[in-house]
Amino acid sequence: MNWLVFHFASGQAFFSGIALVLLAVFAATRSATVFKRVTFLAFAIGAIAIALSSTPIPYWYYTLATGMTISWIVSWFIKSWRFWTSIGVVAIWIIAAIMELPFHFMPSVQSIPTRTMTVIGDSVSAGLGGSEKSKTWPIIFASQHDVAVQDISHVGETVRTALKRAQSQAINSDLVIIEIGGNDLLGPTSAVDFATELDALLTYLSKPNRQLVMFELPLPPFRQEYGRVQRQVASKHGVRLVPKRIFLSVIAEGGSTIDSIHLSQAGHQKMADCVWSIAGGAFGKPAK
Repeated sequence: MNWLVFHFASGQAFFSGIALVLLAVFAATRSATVFKRVTFLAFAIGAIAIALSSTPIPYWYYTLATGMTISWIVSWFIKSWRFWTSIGVVAIWIIAAIMELPFHFMPSVQSIPTRTMTVIGDSVSAGLGGSEKSKTWPIIFASQHDVAVQDISHVGETVRTALKRAQSQAINSDLVIIEIGGNDLLGPTSAVDFATELDALLTYLSKPNRQLVMFELPLPPFRQEYGRVQRQVASKHGVRLVPKRIFLSVIAEGGSTIDSIHLSQAGHQKMADCVWSIAGGAFGKPAK
C-alpha cells in the first residue's frame, strides 16, 4: 500500500493537517515574504489533509472549527482581529486533535473464563473460498493459540446479513471479534441504514459479561459519516474499537493481500497475529 494512501486512510493525515495549520498560524505572524508563502502553502495543504482524512469528529465541532478558521483567514486583511483569531484557531484545532487521539490507541480486553471466541466478518475473515478457505485467520488463530473459534464470517457479508447469520446459530462466547462494514461502506448501504443495522447487530450480540471488539473502518475521503455512525453505536453498546491503522498495517505489508483488500495466506497469518495482540489478554497472554 502506498504510504500516502495509508496516511490518509488510517486517519493520521488529520494530525499532520492540524500540524500544518498551526505552522501556517505561526508563519502568519512573521512579515518576511517567505513566511507569507509558507502560510499559504501550509494552510492549503493542511486544510486538504484534514478534509481528506475523513475524521469523524462531531459535526458541530467541525462547524465551530471551520468558523474560527475562516475568521482567522479574514484577519489576514483585518489586523485588529489577528491576535485573538490566531489564539482561537490554534486552540480549537489542538482540542480537535485531543478529541480524536483516544481512537488511535489499542483497546484493552479483560480475561475471560473460557478459551472461546466468535468471529463475525466478511471476506477479509472468511477468505475467498477454494484452497484459502482452510487457512483463514480465524482457523490459524484457533490452532496456534488453543482457542475454540466460532467462525461465522462469510464472503460478501454486510451488517444486515451478518445479523441474520448470527441469529441462525447460538453464540456462547464471552469474546466476539467483529470485522464488518466494508461492504456497506463501499456498497449501496446508506449511512442511515448502516446506523440502524449496526445498532441491531450490536444489540443482538451484547450480553452481560461479553466483550465485543470491533475493527474500525478505514474511510475513503468524504465518507466520515460511516465512521461517525460506527463510533456512536459502538459507544452506545460499550464496544471496544480497534484503530483503523491496525487493520491497514496488516494489508499494507508486501504480500499480505491478493487484490489490495483480501488477504493472502501470509496476510491471514499476519491478521491472526494482529488479533492475538489485541485479544490475547482474554486468554492469559503474558503482559509485555
